[in-house]
Formats: sequence, structure tokens, C-alpha cells
Amino acid sequence: MSPYAWEQPHEVNRFIAGASAELRRRGHRVVVLAPSESRRLVRASRKLVERAADEPEVLFEAEDHVLAVGHSVAAPGRRGRSFPLSLDSSRTVEDALARSTLDFVHVHEPFAPSVSSAALRHSRSLNVATFHSASERILSTQVAPRLVGRLFQRLDARTASFDATRELLERYFPASYRVVRPGADAIEPAQKPDDAVIEILYPAQEERSALRLFLRALRRLPAQLPWHATVWSPVAPAELAIPLPRALRERVSFAGPTEGSEAAHLAAAHIVVAASSGIMPASGIPLRAMAAGAIPVASRLYPYEEALVHGERGLLFEPRDVETLAAQLTRLADDGGLRGELRERVARDRAELGWPRVAGALEETYSRVAQRRHSPGDPALRRRLAQRPLIAVDLHMHTDHSPDCATPVDMLLETAQEQGLGAIAVTDHNEISGALAARDRAEGIKVIVAEEVKTAGQGEVIGLFIEELIPRGMSLAETIAEIKRQGGLVYVPHPFDRMHSVPDYEHLLDVVEEIDAIEVFNPRIAFSSFNEEAVRFAAKYRVAAGAGSDSHVAQGLGSVRISMRDFDGPEEFLESLREADIIRRRQSLLYVQALKFIQTHGRGATGRQAGARSPKRAKASVRRAGDKPAKRVRSGNN
Repeated sequence: MSPYAWEQPHEVNRFIAGASAELRRRGHRVVVLAPSESRRLVRASRKLVERAADEPEVLFEAEDHVLAVGHSVAAPGRRGRSFPLSLDSSRTVEDALARSTLDFVHVHEPFAPSVSSAALRHSRSLNVATFHSASERILSTQVAPRLVGRLFQRLDARTASFDATRELLERYFPASYRVVRPGADAIEPAQKPDDAVIEILYPAQEERSALRLFLRALRRLPAQLPWHATVWSPVAPAELAIPLPRALRERVSFAGPTEGSEAAHLAAAHIVVAASSGIMPASGIPLRAMAAGAIPVASRLYPYEEALVHGERGLLFEPRDVETLAAQLTRLADDGGLRGELRERVARDRAELGWPRVAGALEETYSRVAQRRHSPGDPALRRRLAQRPLIAVDLHMHTDHSPDCATPVDMLLETAQEQGLGAIAVTDHNEISGALAARDRAEGIKVIVAEEVKTAGQGEVIGLFIEELIPRGMSLAETIAEIKRQGGLVYVPHPFDRMHSVPDYEHLLDVVEEIDAIEVFNPRIAFSSFNEEAVRFAAKYRVAAGAGSDSHVAQGLGSVRISMRDFDGPEEFLESLREADIIRRRQSLLYVQALKFIQTHGRGATGRQAGARSPKRAKASVRRAGDKPAKRVRSGNN
């Protein structure tokens, strides 16, 4: 994902194009999503996204492997900068990612608003981010750093193009960042005899003031030195509109794509200059220069300085220091020995400048991140379970053994049978006595003994198939370890509901390998986006998806249920859950919450008796609450 119009010669786009081409050469399938200045490409891409609803693989047939997710128009003087994200672009990104078969979504500069940040919000794949020259972006995030940090929590791996970028990000968004420096296409250098005219190239991809600095430095070069300079621009040279003084008109020429590609000019150059003052540095210029066998001369900015290994591969000067730039150019033009020494150093390191190094580092990152995904399960066990009958299961409910519930155990069991449930998980808060009582009294219905445990500041987690009370107040990791010790399954309820006590995304990532199942639908959640985030999480890590009514009153029991094969024990349960369907019917959250309040608070000491309505009346209430027939949805597991 690039936040920049794909036609722009931006360093981020160059990185994506180079790394993607090498990954495809290694057998991977890669598609680039980015805004585009071409309306034709945008229309064609949206047709592909529509087709992908039935044919997900069609996205890989995008023209030149690029899927244009929105139209972008470069404003004067703003070429190479990102633009606000339009609603249609965001929707195209959401549709493309929801209909794709991607294993990874690799976002570049995922600062909002951009298609990269939209991709991070909607991705159901493993997420990797690369941050490039982030200083300006980091400052802009300080208006709402918490929101940005929460978005970044969805990342499974983070890379930075430079050490300085990594250090800056670690300060504002603490995490582990691997440095993967950009690559450059190998260019066969032209013959450059030392007794010929010294060719100096300036690729005009930086701010306008940098070009003026370069031209002022040329005026200071001794007239007797044999040099010629070319200013190459990715756009028509006339757009630069910088008049040359009389002394430079015969020694400086302007060129654009019609006079040859940048690569051709790099191959012919002895010296390549990068003179940015830090406003808009084109960080890849020194790398592309060295890949063509040229000697870079660059201002002392961190992307340039790191590429030159602090002066080992070229010469440096302080930003805006025209005198030192002129002196460095004079040294190189006048000293063939110095040029030869620097060319040898560049030639020695050319192999590590290419894209194979970058692609190899990314493959290592992807491989490490892929280990977070759960196993798809046991096919042999799944085939055996396919012979079992389907049963309806509700995995989240409470009895009056919970302090916030008024439903007696007997009424819970009666209502569950009337609702046609074949199995239930009784998940009282920090208590298992109600679940044990339900299992002892149950007839014709399976009861999974469970507990919804409050951890120490890291949300709640449910232990399924346990036998002993798990004390509240332990860390999330300690609670999970205790569930596992008992041979139970770790089930995360309402994981992204900010109205509940929930683990943060980063807490879940710390223990994702230990999570057995995750609740992807809970009817008591006020905002559907919380459930949708859980669906994405389950799909992303191949975690079995569960659901439950989270009923605190009998009227809510069975409002959401799972259709799954009958099971015996936690192993068969988990395998059956991987192939389950979630069936839900709409129900008024306000109605159920009001009943819960009345029955637990409205009659004081007789609150428990308030819940003891007859099963018939309870069933009638559920029917009145459901305004539409039951809706069947797939659980979203891969």
C-alpha cells in the first residue's frame, strides 16, 4: 500500500516497485494498491474489485500489478506529497481487502488520512509497515497520538528505512523496528575515462531551493576545470523555470524523460549531487548513483549520510552550505586519484545495494510474522466430526452466581432447552459454582463449565472446560497459563468493545499463539465496529471464531448461537468450532439491558426472584424482541 499517487516518482513508490518486482521474481504474488492520477486506471481497478466478490484471485490480474484505489491530482508545488483520503478510496480499499486472498498487507507510511491507514483499519491479513522519512509525519500525529498508537497496534511487524527513522519512531511509538534500507536497480555504468569532461548530474527531485543551491555551487567551480553538469527532471525541464547565468549556459543543460531516462544519465555521470536542505529529500538518489558506479555528493541529512556510510562511499556537506558543496565538487573534478578511490569503494559495495537484499529481509520478516497464524486444524478429526449431528450452542451466558445477573440456574437450563440449544457455556464472572451446578442438574443439554475472569488491568478472558476456580487479578498471561494447566481452552470475549474491560490489541498480540477462540459476535455490544474488528482479528490469525448471547437475563438467551457438529471434550469442540456457522437474530439491546437492570437492581433484595419468570413468558419476550428472522453468517475462519 502506497499513500502516494503511483505515477509520482516518490521514493516510497520506488521502494515498493523495486521490492515488489524482486518478490515476484522469487515466486510470490504481489499487487500494489495506491491512488492514481489516471481515471482510466481507477475505473479498470474498481471493476476488478467488483469481480473479486466472486473471483478473489482476479485482483492479481491488475494492470502492471497495480490496483488504483482512488483518483489523485497533483497540485502545483505539491508533487510527491500525499493527499487527504476520499470516502470512495476508503471504500475501495475496504472492498479490495475484504475480497482478497492476501496473506500480508504491507503498508507504507500508514499515517492518517491515507489509503495506507485505511488498509490498516480494514485488513484481515497479517500487517507489516515500513516507515520511511517520518519526521514531518511524526510531528503531525502529536495532535492525537493515542489514536495513532492504537492504529499502529494492528501491526505485526514494523520496519524503518533508516536508523534515524527507527530512533524517532521508538521515541514516539515504542516498539521493535527492523531497519531495512532501500535498494536500487543495478545499472551498468558507461565508460568514464578520467581525462574526459567530468559529468555532474543533479536529479531534480528535491525542493526547488536545493536546485538553486546546486547552481550557485557550480558558479564557484574554477573555470579551467573540465566539467559539464546536467539537471535531469522527471517532468518537463521547462517546469523548473530557473534561468541560468551567462557563465553556466554553455556548461549546464536541462534534460527530461525525452532526453533519456534517469538511469541512462546516472550511468553516464561521474558525480551525482543530492543537495536537499531537509524539506523534501529524495533519499534514494545516492543509492541509485552508487548502483550506476557514480560518486555521490550529498548534504548531511540522515537518509543521505546513512546511504554513504557517513562518508565512506562519497562526500558530504552541511545543508545549505554552498561553499562546501562547491569545494567538494572541485576536489572531485580536480583529483582523479580521489575519484578512483571512491569508485572502488562504491564498486565493492554495489552488490548489497540491490533489491535482492531488501526482498530477502522482507521474506524473513513475513516468515517470522506468519508463525503467529494458528494451524488450520486436524482434517482427519474434522472428517469424523462431519458424521455427527449439528447442534446449536451458546458460548456466553451468566447465572445469578454472577453479581450482575439474576437468572437462576434452573431457569437458565429450562430456557436453553426451550430455545433448542444443544450445549451452553456458563461463564459467570470470577465464579464457577453456577456452571458446576448447571452441569449437575442438566438433562438433555451439554454444559461447558467456564469462567469469565477479570485480569489485572488487561481485560477479561474466558476459560472453557475448566474444573477449578481461577482467581481474578492475575495478569493476562498468568490467567491463560492457569486455564491451560487445567486442560481448558482460552476464549476471549468482546475483545474490542471499549465499553467493557478488554485487552488492548497489543496485549492480544502478546498472547495470540495461546488464544484458542475469540468471540466475533456479541449482541450486547453497542457498536457493530467492535464485532467487525473481532472478525478481522479471527481471520487474520486463523483463530477459531465463537459467539454467544452474553445473556444476563433469560430473555436474551440464544439471541445468538453457533451451529456446529456435536462434540465430546475440548479437542473435538475446538475442531468443530472451526467449521461452525454463527446464527443471530436482531434483538433490542436497550430492551435486554433494561430487563437486566430491573431484575438485578429494581427490586432490591428480591432481585433474583424478579428473574424467575415462567419459561413461557420468557420465550414470548424473546419473540417480541426479534424484529426479523434469524440471520445465518459464516464465522469467518480460514
